[in-house]
Amino acid sequence: MGNSCRNLLASVWTYRAVRLALAVFFIVAGTLKLADVHAFVLTIKAFSILPSDAVTPLAVALPVLEIVGGLLLAFDAPGGLAIIGGLLLLFIGVVANAIRQGLDIDCGCYGPGDPEGEVYHGLHTTLWRDLAMLAGVVYCLLWRRVRGRQRFTPATQTP
Repeated sequence: MGNSCRNLLASVWTYRAVRLALAVFFIVAGTLKLADVHAFVLTIKAFSILPSDAVTPLAVALPVLEIVGGLLLAFDAPGGLAIIGGLLLLFIGVVANAIRQGLDIDCGCYGPGDPEGEVYHGLHTTLWRDLAMLAGVVYCLLWRRVRGRQRFTPATQTP
């Protein structure tokens, strides 16, 4: 790997861009799902992995968790990266299971009328997108580890 690539990966600006992109994706996704919880309930039911009485509470809690995780990540606060990483692992598992079952359903990732679901009509694109976002989480974790920034404090914020 060349020095310019290494410098780009080590840059605080690259870290911020990746972190903020992840935050925006999750804040938008959570907001769109909360805007039409009923449609998200139907999407979750299509995956057929939860008992019916667990679906509605999850359809509310999941988007709230996405928004909270996104906001924490946007401000580089503790817990944000863990929440987003955990959600991505959950989503990857659910989507991989649906692909294994041969389901041809909308992932519901960005609420009802998800453009990706309408355009691609399949879950493979969703799986690849979630894996790419998980790579972003891993990058942020590694960046923090290399830079010695395990926890947020105003004193450790670098320009």
